[in-house]
Order: sequence, then structure tokens, then C-alpha cells
Amino acid sequence: MREAVTIGVVHASLPSYFPDEHRVFEECGQALEELCAAEGASFVTAPERPMNGSEARRAAEFCLAEGADFLLLVHGGFTMGDVAQTLATFPVPMGTWATPEPTLEGDIQLNNFVSLNMTMSIAKGVRDLKQNPIQWYFGAPGSPELRERLRTTLRALAMVKGITHKRLAMIGGLAPTFYNMEITGNTLKRRFSIDVDAHEITELTGRMTAIDASRAAAEVEKMTAAASVRDVSDEQLALNARAALALRDICQEGGYAALAVSDWPALQVDPGIHPGAAFTWLEEIDGVAVASEGDLLGAVTQLAAKSMTGKVGYLLDMTEPDLEQGDLLMWHGGGGPLYLADDGGAAWINHPMIGRGTEAGACYGTISDLVFRDGPVTALRIADDATTLFEMEARVAGRSPTGFSGCRGWLRDFSIDAETASLGDVITTVMGHGIEHHFVLVPGHHHTVLAEFAAWAGLRPLERLAAKEHVLRAP
Repeated sequence: MREAVTIGVVHASLPSYFPDEHRVFEECGQALEELCAAEGASFVTAPERPMNGSEARRAAEFCLAEGADFLLLVHGGFTMGDVAQTLATFPVPMGTWATPEPTLEGDIQLNNFVSLNMTMSIAKGVRDLKQNPIQWYFGAPGSPELRERLRTTLRALAMVKGITHKRLAMIGGLAPTFYNMEITGNTLKRRFSIDVDAHEITELTGRMTAIDASRAAAEVEKMTAAASVRDVSDEQLALNARAALALRDICQEGGYAALAVSDWPALQVDPGIHPGAAFTWLEEIDGVAVASEGDLLGAVTQLAAKSMTGKVGYLLDMTEPDLEQGDLLMWHGGGGPLYLADDGGAAWINHPMIGRGTEAGACYGTISDLVFRDGPVTALRIADDATTLFEMEARVAGRSPTGFSGCRGWLRDFSIDAETASLGDVITTVMGHGIEHHFVLVPGHHHTVLAEFAAWAGLRPLERLAAKEHVLRAP
């Protein structure tokens, strides 16, 4: 589910204009009430209409004390500049809304657009727009376009709220040599007030051993009811059930919003497992993102994606570009929820690579095996020490062969940052920007929300780079 955003509404107008006669505040409030009900949000309204800076400060402080995440100045009529100036100095997300004139002849009734223009230009002078942007809205309360803009803001702010002031667990550290995924806890604390707690892999294995056998058996039963089992031993299924339960306990006890877990190589030594199915199970059932290979920014991206769509996304690699067909295989041989499986459904299988080439063979289980159903998708990544955002819209288009064992799907019809992109552009963009794998894939197209999220979160959108043999260099 999305984070619940609270709007703090400040009504303002000089007494020489007529918002009450034209029911401006009443109709704006009704529109906000309907929108918040649909989005799981809420709003509070300051009790007084400020006419000067001190009254504006009181109005803002009232809203913030009531838990507002977003200050919205509603121009009922022309508003004094010191009201806008004071509100703009508060370091919280802010918007300003003006409605059209009720009549286009005779005496001007509201003078709202001029006031909106004035507010935005005043805000530019007093507000650090890199750290705290401001959004403007112009439209009637019943306008579908206006409501869609407000809806986009609510969803973008829910994403920001979904990644800030959260607790993450790092279990087992970063997978060996995956240097591109390195990020410090201090960086995440500074950027998004995220706390990262480190846990040894032995804590996970110790908890697995201590899980009651009947509890593990009950979890295995639930897992096998959700997906078929192909060539996986009862022992491996039980180990994954124990891993899922142990991770669930760690998550609940620590109050963690997401986990980053090193799924190899230590767990193959003791207790002899790949925990992909455990990751899948927590993502599918608990809605808790588990980023494999200790990918902390992957976990943060997962939190953002979940706050946007209401479900955990798929942490994937860009695995194989088919340059002749123009398709891109996105895949991972670890975890991934089950909900995007096509009509073929999902199965539990042994990890196809770990153990391959040894005497024991590919006996480490279990992971989920599924093909994504056709339809629009978005892939995203918060990257570069949490300073940039890559986002790409595409379409899953089923084809044969379906791709490698694990979670996968073939993508085509790309656009990057709202620009149509060829597969060559996609490859050049990823390589040219040096974007870290993994990428989080979610159903649906979400560019508009992601663009606004990037602005509120202080992330620089990564633009499309045209296909060429691209030398990696500083922008």
C-alpha cells in the first residue's frame, strides 16, 4: 500500500475579492476530499486566512503540527506577497493553487492567476528550489486535468515519504566484488534520513536453526500451495521456509521497511541453500522488499516503487539484448514476487547456476521460476549514491524462447525519461551513465509520477543517450 500523505491547506485572499461568494474554498475542499479518499491521503485546513507574514507562519505551523507533509496555498482571491514569502521559507514540499475567474466581464472577482504568478516568483527568491521545489496548479476544482496533477503530486510525495525516515537491515554485507552497489549508511542517512542496521549472516542461519519444525512445515505448505514444485528436495523447501520465517522475524523485531541480503556465497556453505524462494515469499506475502546481493540502493528503489504501485517490484538485471529483434531480456535468478506471472504460473525450482559444474550439481534451492505476463511496465533505479534516477517505460511482449530460468520477460517499445528510445539507446544510456545494476520492474507506465518524485526527492533524472559506441565520461 502507498504511504498516507497529509496535505496542509492554507486559504488566503484579500477581503476586496470574493472567494466565498463564488464558493472557491468550499469547492476546492470538496475536490481535495474526494481526491484524498481515492488516494488514501488526508488534509487539514488552517483555521485562519492569513493576511500577513505572522499569520501565514501560524497557519503553516498549525498544519505541520497536524502532521502535514505538504503545504498547499489555495488562492481564493488575490493574496498578499508576504503570505507567499513566509510560507515559501518553510523547508517542506509546497504547492500553490489558483482557480479561474468565475466570469470574464465586469469587475474582476478573484485575480487569482496574477496572484499565482506573484507567489511563484516570490518563492523563487526566498526558497532553495534545489532542496525544496514548489509545484503550481491552475484549474477549476472539477477539472479532470487539475485533479490528475494533484493526484500525481500525492503519489510522488507518497514515494518520497516511502523512502525517508525508514529503517533497513543489511544482512551479510555486500556480495563479493559487487563494487558498483557500494553505498555507505552515512550517505543514506544524509540523503533520506534512512537508518541501516548491519546483521551478520550467522544471525540469519542461527535463527533458521531455531525455527520450530512445525512452524517451518506450515510455511512449506503455504508455499507449495502458491506455486508448483519442480525437482526441489523437501530439505531445500524446508530450509527456504526457515529462511523466510527468520527474515520475517528480523524484519518485525527491527521495524525494517526493507532488507538487503547477501544470498551468496556464505549461505551455500552453511546451511547449503540459496534463499531466493524466501525472498520471493516475503515480497509476495508480507510486501517486504528483499534486495539480493546486499544491494542497499536496490532496496531503497524497491521502497519507492512499492510506495508508487502498492506492491513490491522485481529486482532484475538487464541480461540479454537481442539487437536483431530489438528486444531486451530482463531477468534474475534470485527472488521476485509471484503476482506478475503469466498464465503459465510460477514454480519453485533449484537455483540453475549455484552448484553447476560441481559433483553435487544445481541442488541449491529454491527460487521462483516465472515469465511475466504481457503489458506495460516501468524499470527504475535510484543510482549514483542516491543522487540520480533512471526510469524507462517499456512493454513486456512474450516470445519463444521465454528466457533463462528464474523471473524474466522480454521488453520492447522503450522510452527513457519520456523520450522514445531504441534498444541501442537503452544500452548506450545504461553504459554511458554507468548505471548500477539492479533495476526494479513494476507493472504500468509511471513516467509522470516518477518525474515529479525525482524533483521532490532531489534526484537528477538520467536522460536518454543516443545509440553509439559511448565513452564513459563525467557529464
